[in-house]
Amino acid sequence: MTSMTMSAAYHHGAQYGAIELKRVYQKYWLLGMSIAVALHLVVVGSYYLIEILRAEEPPVMNVRIMKYSDLGPPPSITSANTPPPIAVSAPVAKPTVGAPVPVPDAEVSPEQTIATQTEMSQEIAPIVEGTGDGIAIEQDIIIDDGPPADFVPVEKEPVIVKRVEPKYPELAMRAGLEGRVIVKIWVDKEGKSKQVVILKSDAEIFNEAAVEAAKQWVFTPAYMNNGPVSVWVSVPFKFKLADKR
Repeated sequence: MTSMTMSAAYHHGAQYGAIELKRVYQKYWLLGMSIAVALHLVVVGSYYLIEILRAEEPPVMNVRIMKYSDLGPPPSITSANTPPPIAVSAPVAKPTVGAPVPVPDAEVSPEQTIATQTEMSQEIAPIVEGTGDGIAIEQDIIIDDGPPADFVPVEKEPVIVKRVEPKYPELAMRAGLEGRVIVKIWVDKEGKSKQVVILKSDAEIFNEAAVEAAKQWVFTPAYMNNGPVSVWVSVPFKFKLADKR
């Protein structure tokens, strides 16, 4: 009886061990597959992130605003540049116009001048130049100013009135990326941001956020000769995570 009892107990224990081993095997198999998939995604994502960071940077352009006081004296005007006087011809005397009168042939003077039909019509109804009084023609001319030069002399530089901070890109925040983007803003005669150009960027992922923020900046216009002028203004944007040391 004792031998049969031990045999039954051994058979029951073997079945329990096989079930437990199968359960543990499935658990660790799923865990291993999850780790392998996660590592694969990290490797692929790192490759594309490195390709983005290796993007070719645009050439750096320096923008400088010159004050009017920094410019040298204007060139002198000499008599050599004065245009020669224009010669005006003397007015030509009009021919004598006489009305034809019938006279005897014996009294006809061979030196008397008879006016032609054209000369008579001009004498009767002279043609004068009109002044155009009472006629007004108005037409609005719209001049589309192009972008200013990189170096513009001004008497008064533009001042920031409205500053907008860029939104941190979500992908860069998740990856823990930081960087700086330098842009130049075309400030028109009204002080508004008319165009934004990237000068230098640490990573292309920050460019769009910097441009969108720069478009919303407002300045006081620059002045030259008591009038507003459009200029380029250089502005840096820093992208830095607050919780990163």
